[in-house]
Amino acid sequence: MAAHPLRKTLPSEWPARLRSVLAQWPGYRDRVRGVLLGTHARYGLLFTLVVYALLVAIGFVYLYPLLFMLITSLKSPTDLLNPMVQWVPTELYFGNYVRAFRVLNYPSTLLASILVSVVPSILQTVVCSIVGYGLARYRFPGKPLLFALILATFIIPPQNTAIPQMLTYRRLGLLGTLWSLVLPALGGQGFRSAIFILIFYQTFLSLPKVLEEAARIDGATEARIFFQIAVPNALPAYIVSFIFSIVWYWNETYLTVIFLEGGIQTLPMQLSRFVQAYQNLYPPGTVNIFDRLNEAIKLAGTFLNILPLLVMYFVLQRWFVESVERTGITGE
Repeated sequence: MAAHPLRKTLPSEWPARLRSVLAQWPGYRDRVRGVLLGTHARYGLLFTLVVYALLVAIGFVYLYPLLFMLITSLKSPTDLLNPMVQWVPTELYFGNYVRAFRVLNYPSTLLASILVSVVPSILQTVVCSIVGYGLARYRFPGKPLLFALILATFIIPPQNTAIPQMLTYRRLGLLGTLWSLVLPALGGQGFRSAIFILIFYQTFLSLPKVLEEAARIDGATEARIFFQIAVPNALPAYIVSFIFSIVWYWNETYLTVIFLEGGIQTLPMQLSRFVQAYQNLYPPGTVNIFDRLNEAIKLAGTFLNILPLLVMYFVLQRWFVESVERTGITGE
């Protein structure tokens, strides 16, 4: 009987090679498992893909409103009326920003916003650091009661205390001026000061006391210990508190409208009355009905409002992320 033709093509040493491959299979299997599932030294491919997919999804959720606002604000009236144009405009139309720039009176309101947010934030950060250091390093009668009062200022909604504050400021002649925001910051009672006091309290509480004791032995005063030992070690807390304070002062409209009484117009305040300001600047008859109902102009004004905060974040991003990691604050 003739041999099968396939059997002639098999090499004579095939069983030995098969045994060699089978002997090396556990090594290949462990190597593939290490690449996919990871090892003790590095993450696997599957874990990395899942993490990046989650980060992209979460990033898209946060960036979608910003991207939608930016793209819509750059659309021309023709693109806005065309249902086929969604994410890619046929042209970059900056006319919406020109009109929003005029309606917001951008140069003066931007300067007012910087003044209203930066000055109280600096004072609030400095005062809260001093209060937090005193609570963390000294014992005195009534300290638990003071802690409870500080927490109460954070727990009680500001809407409940806004009217008594307004009446007090009116009696003192502070309404309509920047002093209505500066004086509370100087007293450690600015916007959400309790959070910053607790941040500094926890930061200074974690500092080794041996540093202060060694400085006292060398003859250092309490002020020198604070400025040369405590402050440099609490720099991340200062950065976090300052950035958060600026953002909260910038975005706060309820209290600023009450305390400033229109004496100072900030960007968020002007944005809240954007429609009315637009009607005053462009009365009926000067523009067509479509421009009066154009949502892209409002979105352009909104983007101009948050643009300074975006620039500040991108400039201070590295220090901000490092400070958040060292202080353990996740933000809100």
